[in-house]
Amino acid sequence: MLSAALGCSTSDQADPTSATAEWQDASAGVVSRPTVGGGVTAVTSLDGDGRLRTIVFDLATGQRLWSRPASTSGRPADLGIAPAAVAGPPNRAVVGSVEPGSSGAAVVGRDVRTGRQRWARPVGTTFGPARCGDSLCLSEFTAGKNARFAVLDPVTGKTSWTMPGVAEVEWADRRRVVVFRIAAHPVIEAHDLASGRSLWSFPVEQALGGTVDLSGGWSFGALDDDLIGYLAPFRTRQGAPLSAFGFFSLRMEDGVLQWVHRRSLRLYPSANPAVALVTRDVDANDHYGGFTQFDPRTGRAVAAIPAPPRSDPDRWPAFPADLSALGLLQPGHPGQAYDLRTGGPIAGHVRAWSFCTVTPSPLKINGSTGFFPVPAVCPYDMMTGRRLASAGPPPGWYTGAVDGWRVWRDERGGLHGRHDADGTVPGMLG
Repeated sequence: MLSAALGCSTSDQADPTSATAEWQDASAGVVSRPTVGGGVTAVTSLDGDGRLRTIVFDLATGQRLWSRPASTSGRPADLGIAPAAVAGPPNRAVVGSVEPGSSGAAVVGRDVRTGRQRWARPVGTTFGPARCGDSLCLSEFTAGKNARFAVLDPVTGKTSWTMPGVAEVEWADRRRVVVFRIAAHPVIEAHDLASGRSLWSFPVEQALGGTVDLSGGWSFGALDDDLIGYLAPFRTRQGAPLSAFGFFSLRMEDGVLQWVHRRSLRLYPSANPAVALVTRDVDANDHYGGFTQFDPRTGRAVAAIPAPPRSDPDRWPAFPADLSALGLLQPGHPGQAYDLRTGGPIAGHVRAWSFCTVTPSPLKINGSTGFFPVPAVCPYDMMTGRRLASAGPPPGWYTGAVDGWRVWRDERGGLHGRHDADGTVPGMLG
């Protein structure tokens, strides 16, 4: 059960080292997912005048420490608003964020507590920075032919090494970084973090087939020494077949393919693929079928739920906090819930979490269009389809946890922090 993995507290009367601590800032205006590190959490927010800002909060208290203007220069709208990255040793950690510059954007490193600038790096256009082990990584000049992936010392901003092209960090430790190279023929690669030396390379099409199209999106999750990847389908025009899609697992030590499931759809919302893997089957004619739960460690099917008796394009996936069931939700109408241990239907009032809305309004950002806020989840009664007024914090499979802290955005843009978990577990969005 995920609740056990997260070590969720059931009482506020625990000892001081494990007691629940929480805070909220209802006026934060958060539009990105939060990042956590160095005793702070950083988010990108949108003010009433259409301006983006990076805001940094003290993780333990929720106190606002500082804020600076932020930019989406070069960020594809389909990837959503980029959060800042927190990297570096605890006593010298920096927040790296994309700020407006005189000629495009710049990635700026600032002290986590004071916001004092330590360095700035003009990047023109970028997808945004990410922590990678003890370093800071980013793709820069992404709109031009000179696009490159750079690894920086987060304290000084100096370049450790670069490689051509655009890439996204999917996993890193102190000696290795695994990246997804975003190209017509995408590749997963591992590099020595200190030198950039190539360790292994895996062409994604080798797992999923030769017609992948990254326009559909992708997601990854790390489970022990395995990387679980997913590429979503994309249809170039009405009546055209879907591009290749599905899940696969690579051993991060050497890039060896562990298992693959083609034509399996990721459900949204759902847990990170490395935490729980519940998918929907799609046949060779692109018709939706039943649902299958796979063990992310082995790739073996552990539960199967047949296709609903009728087409349900307007039903959303929903999951309880412990991921023991799959719900098919139609807000305001009776839905169905299925036990993931037996595959059988569940009667009665099952509480499950799903998106608060599937028709969000686009963000009104000065100079940018097509962006949406990171989605929030809300509780529903599966028997009636009605939204529940109050059910406590969202589940751990949605928020994830970093050193026991869960930080999330609510549907109104408020920011919440809660220390009620053990260790670090990926959430729905990474």
